[in-house]
Amino acid sequence: MVPFSFSGERMVLSPGRALYWPRMEVLLVADLHLEKASFFAGTGQMLPPYDSRETLTRLADLIRRTGARRVIALGDSFHDDGGFERLEPHARGMLDALVRTVDWTWIAGNHDGQGAAGAVDELEIGGIVLRHCASRSTGEPEISGHFHPRVAVTARGQRLARPCAVLAEGAEGPSRLVLPAFGALTGGMDAADSALIGAIQPAQQVDALVPLDNRMVRLPLWRKAA
Repeated sequence: MVPFSFSGERMVLSPGRALYWPRMEVLLVADLHLEKASFFAGTGQMLPPYDSRETLTRLADLIRRTGARRVIALGDSFHDDGGFERLEPHARGMLDALVRTVDWTWIAGNHDGQGAAGAVDELEIGGIVLRHCASRSTGEPEISGHFHPRVAVTARGQRLARPCAVLAEGAEGPSRLVLPAFGALTGGMDAADSALIGAIQPAQQVDALVPLDNRMVRLPLWRKAA
């Protein structure tokens, strides 16, 4: 897990696609998309029905590794508003155990809406606003999800697409952070896509953050014209 600074706070970005905020002892995850496979099964597209188990297993491991006392899920935690009801008993038991273990907050997304009981539209902690989709209407520091950013990198002659976070810096420093999708069956959008870059304006520059085991690769995505 690799530390970096955001809005004056020390944050730790995990290769497992989550963000840990040590001062708040909170683990942030976006876009779990639980029960995506069962949703597609309902349309006749049969996928292995284990995506929820895999996602929750990785999340449980990160809670143990970080010692997080709180989890905040930044929306689209379920693939649709019926996802919670479709959880098979094993996955439901895993989720129930996690929710009992830590303080848990659901933020509503465009897929799940208010599907998770008690979901809120947004939340502010430590001077940073947490929401599902970036908002251009306010200037406060913000962490969001929604876009499933990925970036293509070349390693040993091979071009690979990897999940990444996207960091926007304004005139006074980092101000917007978009997290990668955490779910096992989520796909991704090019981190340099104009829809994503436009959603986190105004900015002076936008970079992709790719955490490796012990270092962070920072790749430029966009720069404001001089």
